[in-house]
Amino acid sequence: MSGSASWALVSTIKAPLTGVLDFAAWHLELGAKRLHIYLDDPEDPAYPVLKAHPRIRAVRCDDAHWRRVAPKGRPQTHQLRQVANASHCYNRKNSHDWLGHIDVDEFLFPEGDMGRILAALPVDVTSARLRPMEVLAPGDTPDGVTRFRAFALPLARRHAQTDRIYPEFGRWLNGGMLSHVAGKLFLRAGLPQVRFRIHKALSAGTELAEATELAQVPLGHLHAPDWDSWHRHYRFRLARGAYRAELKPMRPAFEDSLSLHDLLSRLEETEGEAGLRRFFTEVCTDTPALRRALAAEGLLHEVPMDLARLRMQHFPSAASPKTA
Repeated sequence: MSGSASWALVSTIKAPLTGVLDFAAWHLELGAKRLHIYLDDPEDPAYPVLKAHPRIRAVRCDDAHWRRVAPKGRPQTHQLRQVANASHCYNRKNSHDWLGHIDVDEFLFPEGDMGRILAALPVDVTSARLRPMEVLAPGDTPDGVTRFRAFALPLARRHAQTDRIYPEFGRWLNGGMLSHVAGKLFLRAGLPQVRFRIHKALSAGTELAEATELAQVPLGHLHAPDWDSWHRHYRFRLARGAYRAELKPMRPAFEDSLSLHDLLSRLEETEGEAGLRRFFTEVCTDTPALRRALAAEGLLHEVPMDLARLRMQHFPSAASPKTA
């Protein structure tokens, strides 16, 4: 198939205004036909700014919205609200060929034109998977390049690389990733009764076939852009997010296998903040040693991200970061 496909994104967002506009501006610049942004806080000050843009559909998630979308009312967890809104969006009447579901701290990095990449997929492909790469802190390095760590898809190779790159904490990590490795999905339009999950989707009650890997579109995840941001989100993630207790260990084959929840909790209990900082330094910080180790494995990605320029280009009348 040749030509270009139209594409859109859906995201449920609760973030500072600058972060919301960075997310929107980046993907508008990439050529998204539409951004469907569901504001988890119905009083979010981003609403009028987003609503004024012709390629953005902004939705306030107020009580009236949840009566329309969820028979039992507003879902309790943010994960359930995300998938409810994504499903609602997909099943509406839309004009784009593909819809992707990602978060406000996730950014597409297509190696070429996104529409052409999607158009090149065989016509029988209904879903495409984007694998994540996580930002290294500080996320905005002095030379203007944002650095990310990727991971190898074959599991045995990934584990061996993880052990080499992270000598102290690698045995408890999966590719060095603190958040998901499953990635996020783009779905082709026209599927019946779609129900999104965070990392998969169902159509007419049946889980879709294994998604096609879209290797030429890594998903940059700003999960831990700096220590202050990571530490600020740490308690929530430990209780209800990516590090919650019910998630299984990343490396269950080890005799002393620990989940990320248990590993971080143990570090904090025995060493306090110093233990968490030691973990963050080895795993997340953009140090020369980590860059060399990642580069040696072919896992270091460097991407220019002039978000301030794009934000002002697409939202020139919006509040400055100092007032957001």
